Amino acid sequence: MDRFHEVTAFIAVVEAGGFSAAARRTGESQSAISKAIGALERRLGVALFNRSTRSVTLTDQGQRYYDRTRPLVDEMDDADSEMTSSTLAVSGSIRIAAASTFGRLHVLPLIPGLLSRYPGLQVDLVLSDFVRNMVDDRIDLAIRVGQVNEPDAVVKRVAGTPLVCVGSRRYFEQRGIPSTPADLVHHNCLLYGGLEESADWPFVGPEGRFSVTVRGNLSSNSVETIRAGVLAGVGIGLFAKVSLSDELQHPDVITVLDEFISDVRDVSLVWPKRRFVPERVRRVTEFFASSLPSRL
Repeated sequence: MDRFHEVTAFIAVVEAGGFSAAARRTGESQSAISKAIGALERRLGVALFNRSTRSVTLTDQGQRYYDRTRPLVDEMDDADSEMTSSTLAVSGSIRIAAASTFGRLHVLPLIPGLLSRYPGLQVDLVLSDFVRNMVDDRIDLAIRVGQVNEPDAVVKRVAGTPLVCVGSRRYFEQRGIPSTPADLVHHNCLLYGGLEESADWPFVGPEGRFSVTVRGNLSSNSVETIRAGVLAGVGIGLFAKVSLSDELQHPDVITVLDEFISDVRDVSLVWPKRRFVPERVRRVTEFFASSLPSRL
């Protein structure tokens, strides 16, 4: 059996999550996929998958084999793509990660245009406020808001977004509007990050940068939760402006302390550092690099 077919069948099973799903993705029969995997395992002398009636998962040897072969197949795809300029040649699966709120507001609306331009793509959009490990989670492209600390990644800044401090009109009617950052110590400040009892919010004044330690009765690792808390009148939140979108036009939402806020968070495209970047990753990166700034 063709060794390349064995490897591509193996990768299809890993990324589709099962034999039947891999068959649907590749257009082959499930028996053909099973035969290819069986031949590969016999040739290597190891079991690549743990099989049960409910799931198919990689063995340790299977994970190592996937980590080694996936980049090789990507390089072959890239070599093929270089031989043609047709957008139809940009095909295959691409896994994109973004923070939940930012992804919902700014990435998801761009996906139809991306798929219209490159109909051969299969997009897996992972939305989570947890920063994904790009290698372990097989992320091809991440869109990050804020500082990126990944030495084994390529980072391309495409835009910036300022911080804004906001609360609802009903909250300020009960507690008053802070006139200086120091007033926040007397307010209920909602904390993004989860588990923390306090946070240091950054500000700037006549004498330079400073921070104020704030506290509140609601913290969360979800920006959506903090946004909902602000809209419900629970307290004050500090956000990257891109996370609020239409809320800033809401008649019940008020920004405060604008003159004391100067920090800007980068919006960046991040992809794993490797010798050859697959053509589909390069094209998708270029798409978001040109499409995102106009939304932000």
